[in-house]
Amino acid sequence: QVQLVESGGGLVQAGGSLRLSCTTSGRTFSNYAMGWFRQAPGKQREFVAGISWSSGNTFVGDSVEGRFTFCRDNAKNTVYQQMNSLNPEDTSVYYCAARRVSEAEYQYWGQGTQVTISS
Repeated sequence: QVQLVESGGGLVQAGGSLRLSCTTSGRTFSNYAMGWFRQAPGKQREFVAGISWSSGNTFVGDSVEGRFTFCRDNAKNTVYQQMNSLNPEDTSVYYCAARRVSEAEYQYWGQGTQVTISS
């Protein structure tokens, strides 16, 4: 059974930092791309960033460029999202997802982790 499990969410003050983790299990993701998404109440889901399992290359959305960084640890089957200079607009449920590199749609999703930024 494929699982993506996010962790690391919480409540921090504006200007603070958090690191989210997404640990995968149930299959090999070497031919997959991982994505981070977020969704705030009443808003559409937003793409945050993508990362390649094989190369580690990342593609970062404009709203977090320069503040969020991304990496993966193949040995731990985990991808990370380091979030710095957080502001209240970053408050969302953050999800990780996986898709085959040959496909546009994400096949697997985690359950999400809540990130709340207080002003």
